[in-house]
Amino acid sequence: MTAGVPHVPDDWRVLTAHGPAGFVTHAVLARPDGTHVEWSSRRHRKCLGLRPAGARPAGGRASASSCWIGGLFAGGSVCFAVGSVPAFVGAVAASAVATTFFAGSLLFTTAAYLQLHETLRAPGGVVPGSARPGRLRSLVGWRPRRIDFRAVLVQLVGTLLFNVSTFAATASDLSTHEERRLVWAPDVGGSVCFLVASWLAFAEVNRGVLPRSDRSVGWCIAGVNLLGSVAFGAAAVAARYVDPSGEVANVALVNAGTFVGAVCFLVGAVLLPVESARDRSDV
Repeated sequence: MTAGVPHVPDDWRVLTAHGPAGFVTHAVLARPDGTHVEWSSRRHRKCLGLRPAGARPAGGRASASSCWIGGLFAGGSVCFAVGSVPAFVGAVAASAVATTFFAGSLLFTTAAYLQLHETLRAPGGVVPGSARPGRLRSLVGWRPRRIDFRAVLVQLVGTLLFNVSTFAATASDLSTHEERRLVWAPDVGGSVCFLVASWLAFAEVNRGVLPRSDRSVGWCIAGVNLLGSVAFGAAAVAARYVDPSGEVANVALVNAGTFVGAVCFLVGAVLLPVESARDRSDV
């Protein structure tokens, strides 16, 4: 079939299929009994079931994976938010602030890998109960024909770059050149990765270029994460400019961008278990 869609039974019909840049992220399927259901790549990888065409899902209980991923992303977001608050920065040593950011980046990386694992573990067919990939393929698999895989992989790379930049920032004896190379450069790289990953994730759930809600919690999550990535990117750009003494010239903008981005990611993280429960369907 088309790229990105799992196996469809022979007695089912694909009525419509669409998505951005050659990927298929949404499809309407006709089952043998004549009923129509909606498939989407985000719902598929999160095992939320097929959505009744034109109807709201019945809902259910939040999955354990959504709680773990949401909790880890929330913890990392809190670390980044707290680390950018001027009152906290002024009350503790610079090393403590840097350690807070580093701890947050580790939580981000753990959550990002769990999302990658979630994507690789998606069932092989659209029918509920379809077989999943084996243990090894779900740990280190490769699914470049799926937009969600590309999004979570780029996000994981971004978190690893944040690991590098925040760990380097814990050192107190870096020269200006070393700070640019070890702290600022990977921070910008991580911000770019987050922006690309967030755009891919938003394109997965959004129909078209302009925002167009599909009435799902997942759409809200993708949208708020995209805003957070833009804020992180603004903070990274602002950190590029330093005054003659070598200090960042736009500290307020750096802190504001980091704080706003972290709050956006926190909201998205809190909504993950909500999505898992509210958008679940037994169809």
